[in-house]
Amino acid sequence: MSIVEKLADHGTFRSLRHRNYRRFYAGNLLSNTGTWIQRVAQDWLVLQLTHSATALGIVTSLQFGPSILFSIHGGSLADRFDKQRWIVATNSVAAACAFAIGGLVETGHITIGWIYVIATVLGVASAIQAPIWQTFVHDLVGRDDLANAIALNSTNFNIGRLIGPALSGYLISLFGTGPSFIVNGVTYAASIYALVTMRRSEYFMAESHAHKSADNGVRAGLRYLRGRKDIIVVLVLVGFAGTFGLNYQMFMALMSTDVFHVRADSFGTLGSVMAIGSITGALAVAQRRRSPDVRMVQWLVIGFGIITALAGLAPTYVTYALALPFAGFGALSMLSSANAFVQGSTDPAFRGRVMGVYMLVFMGGTPIGSLGLGWFVEHYGVRLAINAFGGIVALVALLTLLIPAARSASQRVEPAHD
Repeated sequence: MSIVEKLADHGTFRSLRHRNYRRFYAGNLLSNTGTWIQRVAQDWLVLQLTHSATALGIVTSLQFGPSILFSIHGGSLADRFDKQRWIVATNSVAAACAFAIGGLVETGHITIGWIYVIATVLGVASAIQAPIWQTFVHDLVGRDDLANAIALNSTNFNIGRLIGPALSGYLISLFGTGPSFIVNGVTYAASIYALVTMRRSEYFMAESHAHKSADNGVRAGLRYLRGRKDIIVVLVLVGFAGTFGLNYQMFMALMSTDVFHVRADSFGTLGSVMAIGSITGALAVAQRRRSPDVRMVQWLVIGFGIITALAGLAPTYVTYALALPFAGFGALSMLSSANAFVQGSTDPAFRGRVMGVYMLVFMGGTPIGSLGLGWFVEHYGVRLAINAFGGIVALVALLTLLIPAARSASQRVEPAHD
């Protein structure tokens, strides 16, 4: 029996018994590592070129802002067309963006303007891909293993976060930022190869026309969503968490440069340290047999907001690093549970569009938060910004517990049948 088969026999890793998902998982592991290598290099490059928190906020906004315009339409594409081909296409665009910025750095032609342009192109590709990628997981594992697969995807993402930032920090120290972007471009090949070698005969019912809606338009998806108060509550919580609490890469970059004054390798190490807690949180969710409900998500968001606010009080680099695993645990427990609840309780015919709205409020809030964070830091300092943003997340989540509509939505909802 192989190591993978032994892992699949364990409840925590049960989604790995599906061949297509194993390939998907392995390809994304390399790609996620490359993504984090680039993310750290990009933040460091922007600060080197501009020495401005506002510029860093603008880049983040341009990269995540297109979610506001394109996520819902990406979800509509997921309900109508071949998900696999769309993911291959958007991954190819992302790889081209990585090679472009790496080449500009290496040839000495990089400017903040080029970073703005490339961040926007990457943002459009990511916005279209996000809901398609999320719902594609169901096609690989089916409804019974969906929550487990979502949690394992979070583990995958954070293994990349564990390895990528530290590796990027050392690459930057030795060679500058250019090689980090080029490495990321190369890693996309693994994800694309995994996608094109999957067996379509092993897809689950989401690929069947039996679950296609008679009306595949965006408006039909929004009408369905209006009747689901439970999902709306979770979307509100995810939106506030994404806007105010999940700008951790910016938090870490600004704390490293403005408060602790450490080098690039020490900055990269913070991302890896945070990933330890994130992986632990994702595995904790993967081990659960019971599907998450709204009440669980509410309490997880409250805990995440409190941890985020407290992290900003850390007096030294070491104490800040020690706080980050707890923040990572809170963030991934919250997000994995929210994602699993929304996908698992949504009618399959509308899953893509609902996840389009989910990604809109999740990723679309990030550019707003990053711009606000950049401005807040320039006027009031990094620590107060982190305290305030984390406090807002916790307060909003606490208020949803007190609102009658939210309390009624917190009752358990049976999973949607495929």
